[in-house]
Amino acid sequence: MSKSKNGNGHAGSGVFGSPDRVLVKRALAEFRSNRPVTFSQAGRFLIALPVDGLDAARLHALEHLVAPATPKLVVTKRRARTLGIETDHSVTLALPKLGGAEAILSLVEDANSDEHVELAGPADGNAVAAIELAKIAQRLPALLIAEIDSPASALTEPPLIVVPADAVMKFGRGDIHSLEIVSEANVPLAGGISTRFVVFRDSIGGGSAAVIVGKPDLSKTVPVRLHSACLTGDVFGSSRCDCGDQLKLATKRLNEEGGGIILYLEQEGRGLGLANKMRAYALQDEGLDTVDANTTLGFDDDERDYGIAARMLQKLGCTRVYLMTNNPAKLDGLTDLGIDVVGRVPLHAPINAHNRRYMTAKAMRAGHKLDHLIATLAEAGDVQGIARAAEEVR
Repeated sequence: MSKSKNGNGHAGSGVFGSPDRVLVKRALAEFRSNRPVTFSQAGRFLIALPVDGLDAARLHALEHLVAPATPKLVVTKRRARTLGIETDHSVTLALPKLGGAEAILSLVEDANSDEHVELAGPADGNAVAAIELAKIAQRLPALLIAEIDSPASALTEPPLIVVPADAVMKFGRGDIHSLEIVSEANVPLAGGISTRFVVFRDSIGGGSAAVIVGKPDLSKTVPVRLHSACLTGDVFGSSRCDCGDQLKLATKRLNEEGGGIILYLEQEGRGLGLANKMRAYALQDEGLDTVDANTTLGFDDDERDYGIAARMLQKLGCTRVYLMTNNPAKLDGLTDLGIDVVGRVPLHAPINAHNRRYMTAKAMRAGHKLDHLIATLAEAGDVQGIARAAEEVR
């Protein structure tokens, strides 16, 4: 019996995904394994290796692979500005002449790198796609790159994955439609709160969950909390943020209101991932606020995309909501994707000596509605505290 084929004559291609999307997923796996990938655009080819996990052996292997070309370093515009380069685009830099992998890591991680910075030029489409793929893989948005004549110029076994740059740039939002419900079960919580956990999975293995508290009527307006996963706050009770307190508060309120939904999103560190979140924490320990820490590493202040949240709500049959949040961007993110957001109620978590600077930065620099922060300082008569809070985030 002959196999059914799509228009390209390949058996099963329609079921297992388009060729370009499959290549992006394979390239993503390579980056997560600290292996190089070849990017292609308009007949040009570029080998890229994430700086994450770079050591002397990997650096030497890449140099040997791309010879006689000389690797360069590509960084985002935000990292370039940290290094003193005024630009509105990602750029390439010459590698430090001395110091090897350690010097390269200093150029992409340190708040005040002592390494000499030599601008090589703007990043082309292949290099920009390499940065995008590194972000999807939750690696630092900095890579070693080298242009080659063709994939055959860099022979290795097994051969490097070759992925079209345009396919990478289209991948993120398109993958939202791969989201499916894979399992669900009732999970009673402390305090007698009844919940049902509905687990979602996308085509690259991401696992966000909807926690349905009580018995909400999905035909009516449903109270919803979009909550980005926070291992440190949600699980271990970190005092550096307000995440754990907000999660507890949201669960309690939803139960009191008769039901609602918490979307527990796999977006640790505002989309940076746990490893990069710890890097940002280290920079905060050196004096940066939460916004500057993220941008110093080359990221946007907030890398989250709420398309996954909208898709989860749609799969649950919930299209009209009001949000429990202090972040107006969440309202815009859902509204733009077809969810009817009728309003917002705040979730004001306790302020302490460890999270005050973080929360002040969110209020004054990221647009979060945290009026209770200033009110708390004002009620205590802490005029100097208000001024200091404002000064800390300038």
